[in-house]
Amino acid sequence: MSTAPLSTQGVPYRPKAGEIPTSPGVYRFRDAERRVLYVGKAKNLRSRLSNYFAPLRTLHERTRRMVTTAASVEWTVVGSEVEALQLEITWINDFKPPFNVRFKDDKSYPYLAVTLGDEAPRAVVTRNRKIPGARYFGPYPKMWAINDTLEILLKLFPIRTCKDSDYRRAIASGKPCFAGQIGRCFGPCSGRVTIEEHRDNVDRFVGFMQNQDRRIVGELNGRMLTAAAAQDYESAARFRDQLKAANAFFERSAMVLGEAVDIDVFGIEHDELAAAVQQFIVRGGRVRGVRSWTVDKELDVPLGELVDFVVQNAYGDDVRPPREVVVPELPDDTEALESWLGTLAERKVRIRVAQRGDKAALLETATQNAKQTLMLYKTRRSADFTTRSQALEDIQEALGMADAPLRIECYDVSHLSGTNIVASMVVFEDGLARKDEYRRFTIPQSSDDTDSIHQVLTRRLAYLARPDEDEHGEGVSAANGTDGVEASGRRRRFAYRPNLLVVDGGQPQVAAAARALAESGVEGVYLCGIAKRLEEIWTPDADFPVILPRNSDALFLFQRVRDEAHRFAITHQRQRRKRDIGSVLSEIPGLGPARVKELLRHFGSVKRLRAATEAEIAEVKGIGPALATTVHGHLRADGAPAPR
Repeated sequence: MSTAPLSTQGVPYRPKAGEIPTSPGVYRFRDAERRVLYVGKAKNLRSRLSNYFAPLRTLHERTRRMVTTAASVEWTVVGSEVEALQLEITWINDFKPPFNVRFKDDKSYPYLAVTLGDEAPRAVVTRNRKIPGARYFGPYPKMWAINDTLEILLKLFPIRTCKDSDYRRAIASGKPCFAGQIGRCFGPCSGRVTIEEHRDNVDRFVGFMQNQDRRIVGELNGRMLTAAAAQDYESAARFRDQLKAANAFFERSAMVLGEAVDIDVFGIEHDELAAAVQQFIVRGGRVRGVRSWTVDKELDVPLGELVDFVVQNAYGDDVRPPREVVVPELPDDTEALESWLGTLAERKVRIRVAQRGDKAALLETATQNAKQTLMLYKTRRSADFTTRSQALEDIQEALGMADAPLRIECYDVSHLSGTNIVASMVVFEDGLARKDEYRRFTIPQSSDDTDSIHQVLTRRLAYLARPDEDEHGEGVSAANGTDGVEASGRRRRFAYRPNLLVVDGGQPQVAAAARALAESGVEGVYLCGIAKRLEEIWTPDADFPVILPRNSDALFLFQRVRDEAHRFAITHQRQRRKRDIGSVLSEIPGLGPARVKELLRHFGSVKRLRAATEAEIAEVKGIGPALATTVHGHLRADGAPAPR
């Protein structure tokens, strides 16, 4: 293994192509203070590093920021991709680079540990993953779940559970510990077993936790019957209790795969800023543990690379992988990753993507749980008052606003191939959504998205400029379907002046909104746009966007506002499409509400209904040949061509 620092010849710290080896290796970007900014591995160092030194305008914005922040780069040549993977993991753990994917530690998840390094090993529920010589099982989603499991297992395999101090005191005094006196500790200090016999019980306990073989049920049942036939009723009662405990253990989790299947399933849900991971630990065909954690993404990494980081983070520190690991997408270095996992497991490990069957269904379940985790992470983050206040202050500073944007209005446009154009307005006050003040807009005619933005902002700002005039229903309340003065005489909410207008889009959309703002004559309202691909914040007449740190609360708030506007616009458009086709069908003679509902249920979509032939329409329950001909002709006559 050799290390070569970067030559400083040429453009700032960019190396010459000939200086970079073509061997596998690991590279580190450092800033002026020698802090490591990013660690990466490569099968071919020259090929990988050349990507970072392409023209800056072609780089992803986050990558460009990392490259321009760095003051040097250095690399270490290794013998294989596996060595590169191992060294990358070591350096990430040692240096904790800010631009690498960062994991939120799941310290809240307890484990069941067996202290094999002790003279008389004990079973303990703990979050400490550094007990010398301990063997860990889990993690478990809830503390009560692991305590209940341990209580059942101790009936099957009675081993020590008392503290080390209690054990030493009991051995020295010859008197069992308190747990032993009440029958809850079965270590050598209880006087019931020797150290050798206790070690045998521990080995059986660990072996069962590893394999969880259901044959133990048959064995216990046989022993119980044999003892009963010999009229050894005390032993028979003990085997009966153990049999009940074994059945209770296996009934605690439903069988999801075959009894011989041991796999880990990773569900991942991610966006531009964060990702959530849900790991299902399946042993003996049953989900024995669940682990969940979140990831902050400083660089916009693809799913395959994210899978690479997730798997690296999941194993090590005495956590052995199973024979099979199921992921949503294979990383580029799958073979190297499998080799590294095989070294940890001391057997062959396979990484695969489940396409169909029970494993694919389990992967889908894990992914759905990851979606819920990511949503909960965002909700909790936005609910914190201190976090929201800091986000508003950061936005104020980034956009050069006179005051913090206590009221933000965001606009998004949605359409279907240029038809059914609608727009949404969502409102956030003090960083929280005000759904009762959302508005929806219908745009009859528009040439493109920028024209739609201009029309919507013109209508909205006209009302700010003339608050006493009616909007003639152009802005519809999401809460009650109306807009204007309420019956109680209170001020119309639509008249509230925003501090900041946000549009979904980049420079073209911001320019259209700025034109509407200038034409309206409204002053004192700031404007910006957020471009989804790079999460850039654009302001009017700016040549370059405002770049917020990817893990900042300000960017998180912008993203929430933009996503909520998009969701609200999409929902409105879908409702209009459904209402439009419903009204068209209701005008056809002979079609009542029940038959309209049956048509839509049968075909599933308007597109499929319009494309259907008369014979296909006639197959629908309650629709005969004559009515099918009428429906087919009416849909063709309404000006909507059949999709191709």
